[in-house]
Amino acid sequence: MPQIPHPSVLDDIARANGIEVKRQEALLKTGALQTAILTSENFSIIATDEKGIIQLFNVGAERMLGYLAAEVVNKINPSDIHDPQEVMARAQALSLELATTITPGFEALAFKASRGIEDIYELTYIRKDGSRFPCIISITALRDDYGTIIGYLLIGTDNSVRKQVEVALKDAMAVAEKANLAKSDFLSSMSHELRTPLSAILGFAQLIESGTPQPTPSQKRSVDQILQAGWYLLDLINEILDLALIESGKLSLSLEPVSLAEVMRECETMIESQAEKRGIKVSFPRFEQPCFVMADRTRLKQVLINLLSNAIKYNTEHGSVALKCLAIAQQRIRICVEDTGEGLGPEKIDQLFQPFNRLGQAASAEQGTGIGLVMTKRLVELMGGVIGVESVVGQGSMFWIEMNTTVERQHAVELVALAPASKAPALAQAHTVLYVEDNPANLMLVEDLMARRPDLRLLSARDGTSGIAIAKASLPDFILMDINLPGISGIRALKILSDDPLTAHIPVVALSANAMPRDIEKGLEAGFFRYLTKPIKINEFMDTLDAALKFAASTRSAASQAKEEKSHD
Repeated sequence: MPQIPHPSVLDDIARANGIEVKRQEALLKTGALQTAILTSENFSIIATDEKGIIQLFNVGAERMLGYLAAEVVNKINPSDIHDPQEVMARAQALSLELATTITPGFEALAFKASRGIEDIYELTYIRKDGSRFPCIISITALRDDYGTIIGYLLIGTDNSVRKQVEVALKDAMAVAEKANLAKSDFLSSMSHELRTPLSAILGFAQLIESGTPQPTPSQKRSVDQILQAGWYLLDLINEILDLALIESGKLSLSLEPVSLAEVMRECETMIESQAEKRGIKVSFPRFEQPCFVMADRTRLKQVLINLLSNAIKYNTEHGSVALKCLAIAQQRIRICVEDTGEGLGPEKIDQLFQPFNRLGQAASAEQGTGIGLVMTKRLVELMGGVIGVESVVGQGSMFWIEMNTTVERQHAVELVALAPASKAPALAQAHTVLYVEDNPANLMLVEDLMARRPDLRLLSARDGTSGIAIAKASLPDFILMDINLPGISGIRALKILSDDPLTAHIPVVALSANAMPRDIEKGLEAGFFRYLTKPIKINEFMDTLDAALKFAASTRSAASQAKEEKSHD
């Protein structure tokens, strides 16, 4: 009678059988995974021996490179199917990086991996038919149980699609950049073309307004209408061009610590007249402690003026406007502009920041473009702030902006009071001014302005070449120069004058309808003493004449002193 095993032995046998089954299943699973990997067509797998001779060449490698495994196994190494120039360049680069000599060939591919350094590189594979494609390759050293290298494993993926996408993206960026440059050039040209006729309109209207004898009451009303419409049209041009610059990402801001107290004093001065005409009482905060925000000073003032102007413009008769500042968090301040106007319903608030949408005010007597609030929002956001509005119909609205506060700047700039309109100094001898301008209306306007200055004698030239000749012959005290001139440009003429020792000392003032920020920046970088934009503002123009005369006088004095000292030596 056979002996029956003890139950514990039976349990051990069953357990062992179970373990063996699981092991076989794991092996089958592992084998299936290995088979799936080796037969995958999505990436190449190449395994070599320790000398670099190919021992395994999977289906993916066959598909990518066009070779059958039998054509490469035990015959070549992977460097033989790489671009030889790239392999040589990699050897040179690695030799410099690792401070050791690495020979071109398989060593250049496997050197890092042989030292246990993770290595993924991109080189060009060459197919059997000679065609090429970029490939990203990961190479790893294969080691036995004792740590000895027995071969290398190279896993590669075709990088052609990504390369094509990169090239397409680069081409698209180049096209976009070209379009942006074309847009900027168009805006600059458009600005010039629109400002040139406006310069004559506003310039001569200002001459009539301030001329002698004074215009009659009816003439004064007509001139006022011309000036009001002209300055409004200029504002409209500036707003559209500014908005276009922001949308194209070309508007540059200079963020720095800006004193809120200073900016608000300037705003108070600028809107005082508008408020008085409408009987609106405007109150500004008084700062017990200095408060600085991180902003572009000019653009912050533009934002506040727009909000204040709207609060005055759309207020009730004899209403009020209050500007308040509230610290809402550490290093964060909210600036509020409250009015006592009609207020806005929810549906209008939702449409506030849409371009050219005046919320039903287009038919009203108030002038506006519907661009101001859009500009304000974009500018605030570019300065790292946010804007919002709260309104109650029948009670008024409160527009607010939040800005980051900052520490006081090291060298605070003191406010300089606006100088009164320039008056001609009583000089015994007239100074000479040369104006280079091809537009007859602009030339006539400056001639009429110069007629008010008995201390100045005006010469003129219609193009840059003749302007240079007259400057060298007459040596004027300073030169007014248009930019867009027949023949050579004003910037080119300036360079010629600056390079000539005879005329290098003469200050040259640009007077141009090219009024885009990049035009002004380009002009000042070229060396213009000042850059004035058309339409001419008479007070600014006269102040610039005085500044140029003063500079010319100081230059002459310095030159005379240097000459005298040289003669004594």
